Amino acid sequence: MNLKRRLLLSAVAVALSGSFTAFAASADTIAIITPSPDNPFFKAEADGAAAKAKELGYEVMTLVHDDDANKQSELFDSAIAAGVKAIILDNAGADASVAAVQKAKDAGIPSFLIDREITATGVAVSQIVSNNYQGAQLGAEEFVKLMGEKGEFAELIGKESDTNAGIRSKGYHDVIDQYPDMKMVASQTANWSQTEAYTVMESMLQANPGIMGVIAGNDTMAMGAYAALEAAGRKDVIVAGFDGSNDVRDSILAGGIKATVLQPAYQQAQMAVEQADKFLKTGSTGVEEKQLMDCVLINADNAAKLETFALAQ
Repeated sequence: MNLKRRLLLSAVAVALSGSFTAFAASADTIAIITPSPDNPFFKAEADGAAAKAKELGYEVMTLVHDDDANKQSELFDSAIAAGVKAIILDNAGADASVAAVQKAKDAGIPSFLIDREITATGVAVSQIVSNNYQGAQLGAEEFVKLMGEKGEFAELIGKESDTNAGIRSKGYHDVIDQYPDMKMVASQTANWSQTEAYTVMESMLQANPGIMGVIAGNDTMAMGAYAALEAAGRKDVIVAGFDGSNDVRDSILAGGIKATVLQPAYQQAQMAVEQADKFLKTGSTGVEEKQLMDCVLINADNAAKLETFALAQ
């Protein structure tokens, strides 16, 4: 390897110190770019992808875009400059991420998307996402059942730039709206955030003290909502989430949150790496670009079998 190449890779390592695992410049490397691992779902993705990549003999560069499309673009520049072989991406916006993925493609680096789609096809090699609509319907059916098919409820919606937020909300309403005695009295985004969900839930409850149920677009928002309800002495309110996190599993087992929907983050990320490996070796994944993975309802009946976004058989 020439000196210029060594210096470039060293500069990338310094610029991104703390954001990725250092790798040998001579090895084939896969970049894994996700939102913040502070959210256990995204951590499971990164961990699953890294474990599979290392198992297949790759070095790993793990990067975090914090749902910032500009930062994501810079990370793509760094990954391209480092000469990675492939990119595993949970993107920072359906529209805003197209240019970054195209940039990598133009540089001869294939991208394999997980969890969130982009609004273009033929740019990424794979887009592997949970069947959010199917999962949301499962969650909504359980929510309606837990509510006894009646009562005032609130909805916490995810980040508006994320297509999953809209898909899940539509899946919820296509079920709940069939029940005339279910009345939504509040609906607001909490941007996938536990802290923001706590604050939003406090305001919703003050304005609508008759709320008897809360359905959230993800588990972190469900946890924030439940904490606010608990602080207000309203543990009687039915709360349901979406993701299948260990935190919500523990809450379900303790009689707190009542249900969630598992999307297999760890397995999904590993599948993306397997497809990247096959593509790099053969020029094809052998499957369609867009792939859906069905979700599974988690409640008191099966919560004990849930571990790190995977359900034991």
